[in-house]
Amino acid sequence: MVMIEHVKAIFRKHGGMMRTSQALSAGIHPRTLYQLRDQGVIERVSRGLYRWGDLPPLSDPDLVAVASRVPKGVICLISALAYHDITTQIAHEVYVAVPRGMNVPRIDWPPVRGFRFSQASYRAGIERHLVDGVSVSIYSAAKTVADCFKFRNTIGTDVAVEALRLALDRRRAKPVEIERYARVCRVERIVGPYLEALS
Repeated sequence: MVMIEHVKAIFRKHGGMMRTSQALSAGIHPRTLYQLRDQGVIERVSRGLYRWGDLPPLSDPDLVAVASRVPKGVICLISALAYHDITTQIAHEVYVAVPRGMNVPRIDWPPVRGFRFSQASYRAGIERHLVDGVSVSIYSAAKTVADCFKFRNTIGTDVAVEALRLALDRRRAKPVEIERYARVCRVERIVGPYLEALS
């Protein structure tokens, strides 16, 4: 019982969720970790990621798992559109951007689709949102719209145009912001006519 309270205190210091490496660094023995998992005291969110079992259910376990497993990753494209509520698409994978030259780690769950962004495009428009107590990096609505036009051959021009329309209709982004990020993504000539037609 004393051991469980000690481990619980360590988990609390980390917001109720820890990677295996963090638990080991904090002095939790691997055998203790696996015993608590088998007893249902902690739950496995994803490979190498554990959460204290009596916490309320996660509202978005996929984003939390990816943010915890890919610290330099930024939620992008369809996943970011869904977060900002500017799409009718359903993401069957978590779309995550990383800087060019970096690989996305293999994650058994949830399914992840990685995209490598240039340094300028990767750094622009990152917002930090608290999701279930975990800081998640997500591109802003305006940056996401620009990214969708940049990756229109991958996700579809119709998805990009719909995102632009919904972002403007729902006031998630201003035309000037979208224009700025379109320049960063080098798609201003493609976005321009759509923006003019919808503004």
